Amino acid sequence: MPLGERQGDEKNDAKYCGVETDFSDDMPQLLSLNIHGGFDFVVAPLMDPAYRPSLLESSNGGSGVLPFAGSDLVLSPSQWSSHVVGKISSWLDLDSEDEMLRRDSEIALKQEIAWASHLSLQACLLPAPKGVTCANYARCVNQILQNLSNMQLWLRIPLEKSDDDDGNRSPNSMGEEHRDSWEMWNSFRTLGEHHSQLSVALDVLCSLPSANSLARWFGEPVRAAIMNSNTFLTNARGFPCLSKRHQNLLTGFFNHSIQIVISGQQMQNLPTETSGSNHNSNNPSEGVDGMQRHPLRSYLDYIAYLYQRMDPLPEQERFELGYRDYLQSPLQPLMDNLEAQTYETFEKDTIKYIQYQRAVAKALVDRVPDENASTITTVLMVVGAGRGPLVRASLQAAEETGRKLRVYAVEKNPNAIVTLHSLLKIEGWEKIVTIVSSDMRCWDAPEKADILVSELLGSFGDNELSPECLDGAQRFLKEDGISIPSSYTSFFQPVTASKLYNDIKSHKDLVHFETAYVVKLHRIARLTSPQPVFTFNHPEHSTTKSNHRYKQLRFEIPTDTGSALVHGFAGYFDAVLYKDVHLGIEPSTATPNMFSWFPIFFPLRTPIIAQPGVPLEVHIWRCCGTSKVWYEWCVTSPSSSPIHNCNGRSYWVGL
Repeated sequence: MPLGERQGDEKNDAKYCGVETDFSDDMPQLLSLNIHGGFDFVVAPLMDPAYRPSLLESSNGGSGVLPFAGSDLVLSPSQWSSHVVGKISSWLDLDSEDEMLRRDSEIALKQEIAWASHLSLQACLLPAPKGVTCANYARCVNQILQNLSNMQLWLRIPLEKSDDDDGNRSPNSMGEEHRDSWEMWNSFRTLGEHHSQLSVALDVLCSLPSANSLARWFGEPVRAAIMNSNTFLTNARGFPCLSKRHQNLLTGFFNHSIQIVISGQQMQNLPTETSGSNHNSNNPSEGVDGMQRHPLRSYLDYIAYLYQRMDPLPEQERFELGYRDYLQSPLQPLMDNLEAQTYETFEKDTIKYIQYQRAVAKALVDRVPDENASTITTVLMVVGAGRGPLVRASLQAAEETGRKLRVYAVEKNPNAIVTLHSLLKIEGWEKIVTIVSSDMRCWDAPEKADILVSELLGSFGDNELSPECLDGAQRFLKEDGISIPSSYTSFFQPVTASKLYNDIKSHKDLVHFETAYVVKLHRIARLTSPQPVFTFNHPEHSTTKSNHRYKQLRFEIPTDTGSALVHGFAGYFDAVLYKDVHLGIEPSTATPNMFSWFPIFFPLRTPIIAQPGVPLEVHIWRCCGTSKVWYEWCVTSPSSSPIHNCNGRSYWVGL
């Protein structure tokens, strides 16, 4: 029974809640009790916990017969697949100094996962590494993953609180240094070559790490969060509840499609029926068909209450759902002609054109005093007019301010020119708008413009060659003319993005690791604040200007974050259209409800561990050739990476 439904979030796996169970040799009854108790799936051991390969060998001469619970026939294939997550035996210790235990663990691990794969389970829960080292455990799991079909392996990792939230480490009572649980996970997945079928199940404990430390996990492949009943508090009426920090964490899990699994035993003296003081269920101790109420039902009801009270996804988020963490090659609007569908999508972004209209209106008022509004005609050129949205926004600004306009709509795409000519008649623009079918860099304008308007910005500001285009168009702007936008700045930010990294790695080539992608970033962790990279101003009157750029950046990871893995860098932009009118996607200043631009992602061929107190030094170049512009990037601290995309060998923007 799903936790609830949220509009636009139908594909969110987080609405399915599971329960961790003990071993049972009657799997049908175990499944029935828990499904009727309200849970969607069970995380159940597949093997009797008393089983040891060495004991079996000595007792029956090594026949290898496994004491599994029943057989694959006790449930239907769909029940195994939809309702059971296999729980690998918790006694396993593949890095034990005891050779017999280590050998038994290796054999049992491979047997259990082979059986789970035979049952077509979607996932298996692996026990947490037990010691300081996990090399042999990771080796065996990696061997298994090489031949595993589609099943996911969830490595259980305790979400442990650091020694203190200031990031200072101190020895524990045994004289050993506390180890960050993220480092346990990172060591394991690095040994396993970042395999895409290896993910995390977080054990959520009573005490939580700092907010920055928790945020790291949203960029990792976390599939489940296991909530033990002893993590819950009780409210004044005696019902289960969670601290505010735990509630916020669960909301984050829900938003990132992370499933909740409830574990443990019922607290003592819970009321026999729930009321609506903390959640919206009212279930008596007797369930349906006279069955005994599930002992963990009160916890499930509370989790459902937290899920159901979340706000519905905003319309923009629902529109963007299909693009989350999907790698797209950036547009090449200068080299390629955009298609009608692309124009259609961008033209729906009313917020962007409202901002442009505001900017043009302010520029018109500054350009022409009120007393001259009826006598002076302002010459405005839209360079890169597309299918006319900026022309429309400019004419609306003129009407709003009572100014007179003469507009030139310059567009190189012959297909868009057809639409512009049609608009000319439909909108009655014949006396105001002149359509010019030409590349703005080649056109000879019949007169100089007072205002030059363009929408050539990319996700990284200059990555769709706005500087080069406006350099070519600037010659027909008056000396005191206004450019809209007047400036734009790109921003860079280190991120953990395990899903993006694995998607790129799956191509098994260099080119994809040296390409910048447009991505609706979702399952990422932003490790520190973005920093500005390149700024371009228009008009640019310097005679020695160059569009080549180089920037060295130095990022500091917050001390309470702990170590984190940098898979690459998120890129954003912020643009000043005119005076105080801006638009952009840099997170701290992003224009609300604007969807024309997703961030850009610059990957690293090999992820780099960033640690508090050790600066992350990054270098990025914007390189210009006779026929193309490209970026190169690298890291030099805490360790050096190769320089990515040397000479634009993998990714470039054509002039």
